[in-house]
Amino acid sequence: MKQLFGLLAFVLLLSNCAAQKEKKVVLIIIDGVPTDVLERNETPHIDSIAAVGGYARSYQGGEKDGYSQTPTISAPGYMNMITGVWGNKHNVWGNSVKNPNYNYWNIFRAAEELKPELNTAIFSTWEDNRTKLIGESKPEAGSIKLDYAFDGFELDTVAFPHGDSRLFILQIDEHVTDEAAVYIKDEAPDLSWVYLEYTDDIGHAYGDSPEMVEAVGLADAQIGRIWEAIQYREANFNEEWMIAVTTDHGRHPFNGKGHGGQTVRERLTWVVTNLSDLNERFNDGLAVVDIYPTAINFMGVELPEAQKSELDGVPFIGKISLQSPQARYNQGVLSLTWKSIGSGNVEILYTDANEFAKGGTDEYISLGKVSVGEDEFQTPLELKAGTYKFLLKGYNNWVNTWLTITDDQTTNN
Repeated sequence: MKQLFGLLAFVLLLSNCAAQKEKKVVLIIIDGVPTDVLERNETPHIDSIAAVGGYARSYQGGEKDGYSQTPTISAPGYMNMITGVWGNKHNVWGNSVKNPNYNYWNIFRAAEELKPELNTAIFSTWEDNRTKLIGESKPEAGSIKLDYAFDGFELDTVAFPHGDSRLFILQIDEHVTDEAAVYIKDEAPDLSWVYLEYTDDIGHAYGDSPEMVEAVGLADAQIGRIWEAIQYREANFNEEWMIAVTTDHGRHPFNGKGHGGQTVRERLTWVVTNLSDLNERFNDGLAVVDIYPTAINFMGVELPEAQKSELDGVPFIGKISLQSPQARYNQGVLSLTWKSIGSGNVEILYTDANEFAKGGTDEYISLGKVSVGEDEFQTPLELKAGTYKFLLKGYNNWVNTWLTITDDQTTNN
């Protein structure tokens, strides 16, 4: 009888393994599409993705006037998405990408190092996304190599002659999209990033205009081809796909031609996904940095604790415990607040070091545990002037915040 039960258990285990779907992720950035333009114009393909999952407003730019404030410029916006942290950590402040801090792993490094069996791909109208932001083959970026790269066509002036207009960028976007759709349909990489540029070029040239509306419509059609490939895979293979479509920044409120500042319109962005297991974060506080932990969790990649401790994003699927941490200090009293989502306890830790940013290890001191539902922790604590990192470990997710203490806030005055 015991042998029979053992055989039945083994058969059930095999059945469950066979039924478990492979998880695949596609991240798409269409450059410089402000939220109001997207929302007031027809985008049937983006709408069809949202109908399966959801659409939400989000933000770029970090904490306005805070330690994590990041320019609403393209390369910082891309880096925010692929690393799950803001500019104060990844150190990309402009499109020249002068000195990225690769100690904060991008999603491709996490995938390649932690689950090397995963296949990775990029389809991009800007080669620097791979060579500088991901840092492919760079020792300081982990010496990783993507399994497939389709980019660099902006450098090919023979196949894509550069003229006075930016139509060659549209042609490259079309070229990149076609390859992404075919490759996803045929090869199904586990993690892909698609980047399309033309909308931003039109924004710079024409601002808020019929030309911009037309460019968004073209981008929507391109996304539709990729979405169709994903739907084909899900219908014909034992796969479950996550698609997340977003933008890297909004546009200037005056005429829509520029960006880079911290106005509401430049910071306000959006995220569209097909995922249906959306939690409270998706419609409350959503930021571009949330895409990274969501995708990591979806793929089943377990980050090392040091990397997990630094993430600024909160996953927008599954269960979470807390979000939106804030720290204050005055005359010897530390106050931490957060917004609770789940139940259980939260452990409060802090450090006055930032060795992680230099490739080292930070030693955290625990201040104790409280119920996450209290939304607040307060304790007397003697701290010197300087910058401190606070880590809040909830049962379902961790969050962190920084605090700079000045001399007049300490107990020594």
